[in-house]
Amino acid sequence: MAKIPYGPTYDEMLDPSLLSKDVRARALTALVNDELDPINLFNITWKDGSNQVRKIVLSSALTGVDANIVVMLGCGFPSGSHKVGPAYSTLIEGIVDGDIVPGEHTILGPSTGNFGIGTAYVSKLLGFRAIVIMPDTMSKERYERIRKYGGELELTPGSESDVILTLEKTRELMKHPKNRALAQFELFPNYRFHRHVTGNSALQAVKGIGNGRIAGFTSAPGSAGTLAAGDQIKAVFPDAKIAALEPYECSTLANGGRGQHRIEGIGDKMCTLIHNVLHTDFVILIRDEETVQGVKIFHDGVEALVNVGVDRNFAMSLRNLFGPSGICNVLGAIKLAKFLRLGPEDNVVTIATDGFDRYNSVLDDLNKRSLDLAPQVLERWTHDIFLNAGEDHIFDFRKAAIKERLFQQKENDWLKFGYTKSFLDSMRSQDFWDGQYAKVSEYNQKIAAAR
Repeated sequence: MAKIPYGPTYDEMLDPSLLSKDVRARALTALVNDELDPINLFNITWKDGSNQVRKIVLSSALTGVDANIVVMLGCGFPSGSHKVGPAYSTLIEGIVDGDIVPGEHTILGPSTGNFGIGTAYVSKLLGFRAIVIMPDTMSKERYERIRKYGGELELTPGSESDVILTLEKTRELMKHPKNRALAQFELFPNYRFHRHVTGNSALQAVKGIGNGRIAGFTSAPGSAGTLAAGDQIKAVFPDAKIAALEPYECSTLANGGRGQHRIEGIGDKMCTLIHNVLHTDFVILIRDEETVQGVKIFHDGVEALVNVGVDRNFAMSLRNLFGPSGICNVLGAIKLAKFLRLGPEDNVVTIATDGFDRYNSVLDDLNKRSLDLAPQVLERWTHDIFLNAGEDHIFDFRKAAIKERLFQQKENDWLKFGYTKSFLDSMRSQDFWDGQYAKVSEYNQKIAAAR
C-alpha cells in the first residue's frame, strides 16, 4: 500500500491550536511558501495564525441595516476556498474506513467549481489521481486551477443550473471498480465538516460583536453543506433563523422554478440529499446580475464605496475577498436583517466561499456587456444592490405544511438515484441529523489512530 500523509481531525480543523506547535508552525509557513506541501492539510481551518476566525464585519454604510453582517472568509483556506474542507473530510473518511485505497483508486469530484478545485487539491496532496466532473461554462480560472493541481476534467453540458448532469455523469463513471466519488451533494462528511467546523467557527466569530449571539445565518445551498452550519447555530441559539439563498432566475426550492443563471458556486434544480430542510426557515431569491455587479463594486469601486460612507482602507481591503456566491450570501444577509427588523446588537453570519482570484474572466464579461462603468455608475449600483436591497422574494418555510414541498423535492431528486423512501423519510427527524453529526467523534479517533 502506498504511504500517504494523513491530515487533521475534525476537532483540529475547528481548533488548530490542538496541533503540536511544530506542525502548526510548519503548516503556516507552507501556506505562504509552498501550497503543494502536504503539511497544508493542517491549514484546513477557518482560523488564522492567531487562532482567530478569518472574518470581516460589514458597516451599515454599505449594508443599509443596523444589524452586524459578519462574513467568514473562505479565501484563506489552502486552494483558496473553504470547499477544500468537505473534500478533505470525505476523502479522509473513505481512507480510514478502508473504502478508498491509496495507489488503487481514482477520485471523482462532481462540482460546479470550488469543490472540484478542493478535490483536485487534496487528491494531489494525498497522492491520488482525480477526475473533476463539472459543467462546461464555468470560469476559465476554475478549470486552470484544477489542472494546476493535477486534476483531470470531465465536462458536462450547461451551467450552474445543470448540476444534475454532473451527478448523472458521476454515476456513470462510478461503474468502474477503481473509481471512488467524493459526492458532495449526498455524502455526509460534507455535512459533518460544516456543522462541526463551520458552525462552531461561526459561533466563535460573533464573540465580542453586538450581543454575541447569532440572529440569522444565510448561505446559498450549492451542495447544502455550508447550510449544515445552521444546525449547530440552532443547537446553541434555537431562535436563530436560517435562510437558503437561490438565484431569482432558478428558484427551485422557493417555488419549483427552473432556469439558467450565472452565480458560480451555486448548484440548483434540486434539493441536495444532505440538505436538512428541517432547519431551513426562509428561502430568499437573489438576482444573478447583482452578484456579478457586486463583485465589480468590491473589486473596482473603491471610490463608489467611499462616496457612500465606507472607510477607504476598509473598502480597499474588500477588493480580493469575494466572488459572486459571496456577494449572493451578503445580499441574502442584508435582506434577512431587513425582513426580521434586526437592530445594532443583532448579528447575521454568512460566508464568502472564495476570493476574487478565479473571477477575472467573469468581470471581463461584465465589462464587455456594460456600456458605462464610470464611477457614478458603480455608486448607483451600490445604492441599488446593497443599500436599497428590498424584502421582496423572501419565502417563509417555517410552517410544516409549506416545508413539506422541500421534502417532496428531495424525493423527486433522489429516489431515481437509488435511495429508498424510508431512508428519505428518516431525514424528517432531527435525530437522523444528530446521529450523522455524532460520528464526528468516531472519525476524530479513526483519523488520529491512522496518523
